[in-house]
Amino acid sequence: MPGPPPTRNPRRRNARPEWRRLPSAGRTGEPPAFPLGRPTKAATALWAQLWATPQATAWADLGWVRTVARYTKLVLGAERPKAPGYLLSEVRQLEDRLGLNPMAMRRLMWEIVDTAAGDSVPADVASLDDYRDKLG
Repeated sequence: MPGPPPTRNPRRRNARPEWRRLPSAGRTGEPPAFPLGRPTKAATALWAQLWATPQATAWADLGWVRTVARYTKLVLGAERPKAPGYLLSEVRQLEDRLGLNPMAMRRLMWEIVDTAAGDSVPADVASLDDYRDKLG
């Protein structure tokens, strides 16, 4: 059979990208200006709450201000009595895009880390690379 012999511990050539680490304390500072007109008091409160989440650090880096503003308006509309069902569907879809539930965070490869405790690996989790290094 031509070619080099197979390696014992192969490494992927198409290495997966790193997970984005979001600080558990959330985003600090003032939220950006609301870009979709003049917000109501409820929209202002929800806007500030959303921009204090850990996910908001990624939104700021990615420039998703208008998307978060649309989500804010849709949530307030969907929470009104007798809101149409399609609003709930739109809210759910934007929650997925914005990483506001565990499954969406996994798909986006985002993880919340406790920045006060450092970036250490929990004691009950072994590093596969350390194990491979020990084997030689």
